Amino acid sequence: MNAEIIAIGSELLLGQITNTNAQFLSKELAGIGINVYYHTVVGDNSDRLREVIHNAKQRSNLIIFTGGLGPTKDDLTKETIAAAVGRSLIIDNDALLNIEAYFKRRNRVMSKNNCKQALVIEGSHVLANEQGMAPGMAFNEDGIYFLLLPGPPKEMKPMFMTYGLPFLFSKLDKTAQITSRVLNFYGIGESQLETELLDLIEAQSNPTIAPLAKDGEVTIRLTVKHESRSEGLNLLDQLEKRILERVGMFFYGYDDTTLSKEVARILNEQKLTLAAAESITGGLFSSELTINPGTSAIFKGGIICYSNEAKQALLHVPKEIIEEFGAVSGECAKYLAENVKELLNAQVGISFTGVAGPTQIEDKEIGTVYIAISKAGEETCIYPLKLAGTREQIQARSVKYGLYYLLKQFS
Repeated sequence: MNAEIIAIGSELLLGQITNTNAQFLSKELAGIGINVYYHTVVGDNSDRLREVIHNAKQRSNLIIFTGGLGPTKDDLTKETIAAAVGRSLIIDNDALLNIEAYFKRRNRVMSKNNCKQALVIEGSHVLANEQGMAPGMAFNEDGIYFLLLPGPPKEMKPMFMTYGLPFLFSKLDKTAQITSRVLNFYGIGESQLETELLDLIEAQSNPTIAPLAKDGEVTIRLTVKHESRSEGLNLLDQLEKRILERVGMFFYGYDDTTLSKEVARILNEQKLTLAAAESITGGLFSSELTINPGTSAIFKGGIICYSNEAKQALLHVPKEIIEEFGAVSGECAKYLAENVKELLNAQVGISFTGVAGPTQIEDKEIGTVYIAISKAGEETCIYPLKLAGTREQIQARSVKYGLYYLLKQFS
């Protein structure tokens, strides 16, 4: 199947909300071997939607619509699609009962226009909405599959996963299967990664290689088409080995993992406890690490030492160290990491100090950052960085580099 996704809603065009539905659907469709070639957004206008449908029918054999199934006059999706394929709209009794029950549970009077949500395109396979009111629909017209889903992600996602995905999967050729694997990298830019792997990317056929930059990181999605899972996994293993031979020093994990998840995992495995002293990051490191469940077993706590007074009073950085080298220095970072480790009785201490902007500090350039990691019985490691970006980006990247250095030091 070659698919396109059409999102309906003027609020998308006005920038009032982000089209996360298309991102979600594209990822899920790729997982079952359906190619997505087009994303389209159109406002609540039947003429423009008709034009979009006409174009989609010329180039795709699966068209997925999100939005415009509600009760108001500007919800025109199913009416426009029904007219475009020459079908009528009929009331689906199960949907109507679900809508009536929805209002009854909330002790609210159901206005007449809500009955509109129970209308479905004649002959369609109705997809129940277990999180809202408007049902979805799926049908085939002249060899083209149409799939209509509600706009709110909290309704669309469960409907698609529970009913839409099985419907599509039942229509696919089962002889060819798709398996994907995502490799996550940090500390290398997308352009450098592509340069290192350019010959592999240019020669790709099956499996395919798709680099993607995200939030200061780079991922590579490897996708293979195969007739047996063992065959597919073997092809992915071979390609992954060739990639990691070149850029393995930047690799940190697979699929949906994160740097903080991997750090929590490896510290748990090694039964190491951690404490943090945060100046430039202002608690962001502690927040990122404690997102992960079970972190209490490895994280003793953090001290935010934003001012020089706090560095001296709470973490006992000698005044002469700050006067001679500055608060933004490797020497200061070393004291912070070693002392927070001792104060909180942890086996590992990490510290962050630097200049996030918008002005310089101690004649140090914006983006100057020092991270130190101290482990009991070992020499403290100091990592100087020169980061670019906004204040917020520098802070966020400092946190990620801290996690990355922890991961590399204890892997």
